[in-house]
Amino acid sequence: MKIYTRSGDKGTTSLVYGVRVAKNDPKVEAYGTCDEANSLIGLSASFLRDASFPEKETFLAEIRQIQTKLFHVGSELSTPEGKKVHWPIQKEDVENLEKWIDEWDKKLAPLTNFILPGGHPAGAALHAARTIVRRAERCAVALENVNPQVLAYLNRLSDYLFVAARFVNQAFGVKEDVLHSESS
Repeated sequence: MKIYTRSGDKGTTSLVYGVRVAKNDPKVEAYGTCDEANSLIGLSASFLRDASFPEKETFLAEIRQIQTKLFHVGSELSTPEGKKVHWPIQKEDVENLEKWIDEWDKKLAPLTNFILPGGHPAGAALHAARTIVRRAERCAVALENVNPQVLAYLNRLSDYLFVAARFVNQAFGVKEDVLHSESS
């Protein structure tokens, strides 16, 4: 299979089922933003592959599952209305994120202040991915007839990524930077 097709040289691309749309179509923006987030999640995982920290295998297995589900979200967002969705996001997918959030959150110090994104490179990448998922959610909300579970999944995923960033920073002993008022 060739990597390039030249079919997008004039500013269009194909959705699922071959429907052509402009590259600035809201559907393309939505699934492209999911792809951006997925890439940053992958970057974060790459920082962790050779590292040693408690519960590494469990954490990376969740990350891999999330990356797969984000591809499914993108596929769903790029499916034209009225066509069959190949891998629909389901309520159970959202519930899995909630379960994982609760499990990781129990291991973290309670938040008493806002924290500044950053820390270990993997944690910082997860914080960045979180903000991109929020943008993907805003893009998806702008579309018509989106599966409500896609919206819930994106909303919950940003929460998961926040907790995951905190977990990674804690696992590597990186102190969170707390937001202080300017008078401090």
